[in-house]
Amino acid sequence: MHKLGLIGGLSWTSTARYYEIINKAVHRAKGGQHSAPLVIESLDFAEVARCATDDDWDCAARQLIEAAVRLEKAGAGALLICANSMHRVYERVQESVRIPVLHIAEQVGRKMQADGIEKAALIGTRNVMTEKFYRQRLVGHGVSLLPPDMDLAERIDAIVYDELTVGKVSRESERYMKSELTDIAKQDVQAVVLACTELELIVDVSANVLPIYDCTHIHAMAGVDYILG
Repeated sequence: MHKLGLIGGLSWTSTARYYEIINKAVHRAKGGQHSAPLVIESLDFAEVARCATDDDWDCAARQLIEAAVRLEKAGAGALLICANSMHRVYERVQESVRIPVLHIAEQVGRKMQADGIEKAALIGTRNVMTEKFYRQRLVGHGVSLLPPDMDLAERIDAIVYDELTVGKVSRESERYMKSELTDIAKQDVQAVVLACTELELIVDVSANVLPIYDCTHIHAMAGVDYILG
């Protein structure tokens, strides 16, 4: 098996989910006592989030680049950035290392294209929903996206940064997301892209009217494909 590197701590709750998905999939594939060969850089999310909040993306990029370089030196043959929002600095991270960094939106876009999805709603934190760095990757795979719902984006920001990144799961937020997904299903779309690695904590991806493309799971499984070669 090939060694995979994870840039995590963005937040630790979603990184734990990556670790679980990857190891369970490797065990299913290999059986016995097998688990995934991983190296993990778990960053202090408070420091990274402070940069992003202040729109100091140079500061955020520097921390991710330093982590990527350390992971490459530790023997990783490919990397995952375990957060949708931090793909805002993806190109700079990729340029800093000689190994591939698997882009989360590229993996999601390929799967949607293979499934014949042409119209979808993108939900996540504000920068993912509104900025072109993420949306253009999906559009490049033939997926037309609804315009961003700014009220939804602001509420998701509050849920993610005030609750989910510190491990808090509330019934109120679960009900809110279920209601929003029900409303989205009434629109002219074929699927929903769950483009926040923490939202899986409060969204049942298998119990909705529309198919939900869970970016965390899709991205982690791309890492599994690399590991198994």
